[in-house]
Amino acid sequence: MNTLRQVYIYPRIKKKKKIKSVALQGNPQKRAICLRVFITTPRKPNSAKRKVARVILSNKKKITICIPGKDHRLQKFSKVLVRGGNIRDIPGVKYRAIRGKLDLIPWIGRKTARSKYGIKNTHISVKKLR
Repeated sequence: MNTLRQVYIYPRIKKKKKIKSVALQGNPQKRAICLRVFITTPRKPNSAKRKVARVILSNKKKITICIPGKDHRLQKFSKVLVRGGNIRDIPGVKYRAIRGKLDLIPWIGRKTARSKYGIKNTHISVKKLR
């Protein structure tokens, strides 16, 4: 416990919050252009083929993003919208692409968690006309 004299001489300093998605510069999303689309494997206990892309953001920073969902039609020079979100099992990937925006098509046939993959609700109840 500090004495009053110690607090007076060395005032308490608040710790700054650590920003996890530095490349977005405080923005929720940024537009990016694909430089390379490729497949990588995750870390040790997991095994799969994860789809990732190397992109250049609108602020000229180059980052690696994960492409969520089953299939995609991204290629070189495709435009994507990037958001934050760490991918735990792929080293060095701290960003995700947003499905259903710009050139990244939505995941067709998705039933649950549709908002994450850019799908509208197809089951719309139609009111009967009287």
